[in-house]
Order: sequence, then C-alpha cells, then structure tokens
Amino acid sequence: MRVMLNIQKLVEVRFKGFRNEQTPSLTFSFSTLKMASFPRLLVATLLFPLLGLAVPTATDPCVKIAGKTFVPPADALACEKSFPFNETLRQNVLTNMERVFNFFTFEDYYLKSPPPFQESTVNIRAVLARINSTKYSTDYDFNKDLYDFTTQLNDGHTRWFPDCYTLFQNILPAPVITIEEGGIQGVYVAFDSVEFLSQLGPDFTDYFDSIGFNWKRLAGARVVQIEGQDPYDYVDHIATTVSGNYLDHGVRVNSVFTSYRISGTTFSQRLGDLAGPTDVSQNSLTFKLIPVNSTRVETFTIPYLANYLGLPFTDGASFWESNCAANEFTNGVDLKSFVKPARRLAKADIIDKSNLSAIDLPPRFQPNLPPVAGSGGVIKSFILPDKKTGVMFVGSFGGDFDGFQSDTVAAINSFKAAGVTQLLIDLTNNGGGFVCLGQFLHQYLSGSNFGYPGFVSTVRANPLAQKIVAADIELGLNDFFTFYTGDNYAFLNGTQMAADFDYIDPSAPFTVNGRSDPTSQRFHDTCELFFSQPVPATPPFDLSKVAIVNNGNCASTCAMFSTLMNEQHKTKIAVFGGKPGGTIQFKGMAGNQVLEWADLDTEIKTAGVKEDPLAPPDLLVSGNFRHNWRTAWSFFNENIPIAYVSELPLFRFPYTKDTYNNPQNLWTFAAGKLFA
Repeated sequence: MRVMLNIQKLVEVRFKGFRNEQTPSLTFSFSTLKMASFPRLLVATLLFPLLGLAVPTATDPCVKIAGKTFVPPADALACEKSFPFNETLRQNVLTNMERVFNFFTFEDYYLKSPPPFQESTVNIRAVLARINSTKYSTDYDFNKDLYDFTTQLNDGHTRWFPDCYTLFQNILPAPVITIEEGGIQGVYVAFDSVEFLSQLGPDFTDYFDSIGFNWKRLAGARVVQIEGQDPYDYVDHIATTVSGNYLDHGVRVNSVFTSYRISGTTFSQRLGDLAGPTDVSQNSLTFKLIPVNSTRVETFTIPYLANYLGLPFTDGASFWESNCAANEFTNGVDLKSFVKPARRLAKADIIDKSNLSAIDLPPRFQPNLPPVAGSGGVIKSFILPDKKTGVMFVGSFGGDFDGFQSDTVAAINSFKAAGVTQLLIDLTNNGGGFVCLGQFLHQYLSGSNFGYPGFVSTVRANPLAQKIVAADIELGLNDFFTFYTGDNYAFLNGTQMAADFDYIDPSAPFTVNGRSDPTSQRFHDTCELFFSQPVPATPPFDLSKVAIVNNGNCASTCAMFSTLMNEQHKTKIAVFGGKPGGTIQFKGMAGNQVLEWADLDTEIKTAGVKEDPLAPPDLLVSGNFRHNWRTAWSFFNENIPIAYVSELPLFRFPYTKDTYNNPQNLWTFAAGKLFA
C-alpha cells in the first residue's frame, strides 16, 4: 500500500506545481492503482512518464542487480543513472533546501571560515544558484552534485542525504592505516584485513576469486603510491572531497583510515572513507605496494565491490518505489493530532552510513579483559592490568537514554569498589547522540556542586522561527510538542523559562563576516530535569586523574563533552593517528542540536505555519536535509561557537602495529603516558 500511495503523492504534487498552490481535481482515480493485482510494470508505464522518469524495459539496468547483495560498482551506477533528470524534482528539493538553510546556524560563517578551518569556505547561496542553473542528464547527477556540496561543508550536522543514491557502500578489499614502524610513519594495508573482510561472507570473497584477484596478498603491504600520488597526498584528496562531517582537515584525514569503534553495542571496525565510501562512481584504485616478506614494489589495480543496503526491488520501477519516492517518514507531522506525544530529546550526532554494514572487529583485537558492570550498551568498561586504571570506551551518546546513565553509574561504582584511582575515557569514532547524555557524563565526573554542565546556546532568529515561537505560544504548546517553546530551556541563572515566554522576539543582534545574523537570547539547557540517576555532589575521581583518548572522530555531543572537559577542567586529551607533520583537533564538528528535515517540518506543522511563504515544502523524494539548529558558545570566548575554536590535544601519538586496531593495547599504552 505504501508504494502505491507514494506514487500517488508524486503525481498529485506534479499537477500541483510544487509551489504550495491548491491541488486541482485530477481527471482519473487512483483506486485501481491500489489493487494488489494491478501489475507493477503497468503502474510504472502509466505514471513514470508523468514524472519524467524512464519506463522500465527489457534492458533495465536495475534488473541486472536486483536481489544481489554485492555487485560491481559500474552495474550499481548504471541502475542509479537510469532515472533521467526531472526539473520538477529539482525545484522541490532546492526550494526545500533554500528555506531550511535559513535555520542553519553557521551559514554566514562559511563566507570566510576562520583559521585553521579555511578549507570550509563557500558562498552557500551562490552554490545553490549554480546547481539550480546547471544542466544535468540524470536525477543521480543532480543529487550527486548536491550531496557533494553539502558533504564538503564539512559539517556532519548539515547534509543532504538522498536515500535513492546512498544505498550502496563501495568496499575496497584493502582498507588502509597509518602507523609508525622503526620510527618512520607510513601508510599500510591493514594487517587484519583478511580476518576483517572475510566476515562479509562468500558473496563478497567469491567475487574476487571469480575474477582471479588475490586480495588476501595485500594485507600488511606498505603503500608506496595511490593513483600515482604519495599515499598521504591521496589521503588528503579523499579527506577534502569524500569524507566531510568535520571542519578540521586533520580529523577528516583520520576518517580516511580504517579504525576500531562501537557500532550499536558491538566492537566493530570502520572501513574508512577510502575503502568504504557511500558512492559507486569509483570502479578501482591503482596502488603501488611492497607486499609483506618482499622488497619489490608491485602495481595492483584493486577493484571495488558495492554492497547494497537498500530495500528489495526487481526493476527500475520498484527500485524507485521502494527507495526513492517520499514515504510516510520523509516529512513531518502535526503533533497536535496526538493526545500526548512522546517527549522528544535533543540530539547532536552525525549520520555514518557505514554503520548500516558494520563489520565486527576481529576477535583477537577485542579486549580480553573481563568487562565491569554497565558494559551491555554503548559503553564498554574495563580495569587495566595495572589495577589502578579504569577504562570507559564510550562508543556513542545514543542508544538507551536511561540505560546510558545507569551504565555510567554501574561502571564508576565498580571502579571505586576495585580501588581504581584514575579514569581513561576512549571516544574513538563516537558520532554523538543525546545532548543531555553528554551533559550527564560531564556532570557525573565533575559533581553537581560544579554547577551547570553544558554550554550557553542560541537558535537563529529568522522570521519564520519567530513566527513558530509566537504561534506555539498562542496555541498553548509546551516541550512535549515542540523544541521551540521556552520551557525547553533556562535563563542563564538556571531558572527554567515558561512555555509562553518569547525568547526569540525581540532578537539579539549579531554580525558574522559583515552580515547581520540575529539570534535568540542566550539560554541554558535543562538536562538535569531528565537525569534518571542521582549525581554525586563531588567528583568520584580526582579530575587531574581523568584523561581522554580518541582519533579526532568525536562528533556533536561527543565534541561538546570533550570540549567541556577541556575548557572547564583542563583534562588531558590525546589523539592517535593523523598525517605526520599535520595538526589534528581533538574534536570533530560541535554544534548544540541537530534537526532532521522531518523534525523541522514537524515544528512548522505543529505551529500551524506550513502555509507561510517562508515554509519549506514537503519533499517529494525520500531524503533528509538535516541541519545544525542550535549553537554552543565557547567559555573561552562567548562570541565564538565552540565549532570554530581551535583546540589541539595536549598529546599526539602515532598508531603502531600494536595499537592501530587493538583498543586494549592502546589503552595500556595511553595510561602509561597520560598518568605517568
């Protein structure tokens, strides 16, 4: 039923003109199209021409890959490029994006990003104008241009994800690492790549056997060149054009390499942006390598193989219906239609599509220490063999909201009972999560006597945002229905605002790069209202005996937590990896709250302002233009967002063969250095 309704909606809005006019009466009925017996190909034959989409034929390239988990990237791309460019869909997506950008807190910073983030400088509106006038052959080409543009903003909070064209992860059977050997840093194919990638099963490994490519011989080889370039230069290229998510180039460099993480609640290994991009435009890479037990440089053209992550399909029509057409989750809803909606909690995270095909960290690289209490969720906690160092590997600030808090308390109680005196927190590849969980961990470590555990925050005071707040007040809404009402926040003295307090009108003047960019008045979060565990009055550990390690890929709530620890407590922070000679921040992109497109649309519809000419239209395709909606202001300088404060780690270490994908070895090494 959903598939038919999606097509109906696309056709209805096609007649509507995508400009918020009233829909005229259609001259035919859709009732027969909803019948299960109605042939899908006939549906496509009738409706696809109305949308400017190709009617499936016997040579439909999507048929060739239907039902397969792994396919050559050229075949995947042929399917994705089988849908011709459609002007109506372009205008819908760009109109949505142009109006959502009005809520993006960092827009004017991009006109001239401050050092050391100059690489992330762009005139956003000029690029949108270019994309609006560019001639494209296919719908893929349009979306790829838009996807690359938002990716290269290097803000993982603010990206266009077209579901139709982010369905494949291109996997290279040669994930790369950077390690130091004999005092010299270099790029290598990961030593564990055979154990790691074999977990993908015979559908993956048999393909390389079928083409006679011995990918297993690559494991551990030293990389001399990639695509004719010095390997670090090519890594820089991928960090600039593919990685995204982080303002700092050095952090993006580390994102190129394979590395350990927690995915869900399991020890996992991230392929890295070179070996696991969400794009199928690359068929192979040419490497010059020195294999293990050899001194001779050899040239290998290493093929990619694409892993399909979308919904089942049989042809182009069903591919579009299942993965590309807007569905019931694409756009927002009016929460006033609910008797009492579930409370929504603020989140700040990035979307890492590689989590959809997460592969376990090979068992011999996983910790062999017994986990302490509270290790069943996104936190994994251990006591090192020195018996005095407790480790909390905080894989994310997501998952079970109350479970995270109880796991924190259980782990720290276990550490205290065992006589642990120093705490090492690993934030490697932590993509963020609930804003209040970052504040909870900070509050628990610093003690409630410390005071407010978060940052001063604002939202952008654009005209539609002001109308939303005013409408919410007039409707008598509260924080169960909307993130915009005042009772979500507190004054800077800690007193909670009333739901009917208008904190955004009048706005507070602010100027960025010579442009007026007014904000709401400044406020605090009210996270303490949602803590389910009591917080100790004083720190459970001497804060000088708390240290943090990561690979810089610490985003959103993770970035806010580590920045709080740095700015408020001067916590020792060490970053592993990166390019030799280059700098790397200890945090990735740091906003204060992210809204998915459906979240913002829900705010608009619940406030009853959807018909306002400033309101973004509903998307007609399955996609998400998420954006950074709130700003966190630095305690070092309250006129600068923490995202734009350069904060380098006190310690920097290269990975070695012992530590690159072995968290326990890394923790033992770090404890010896940071607590010496």
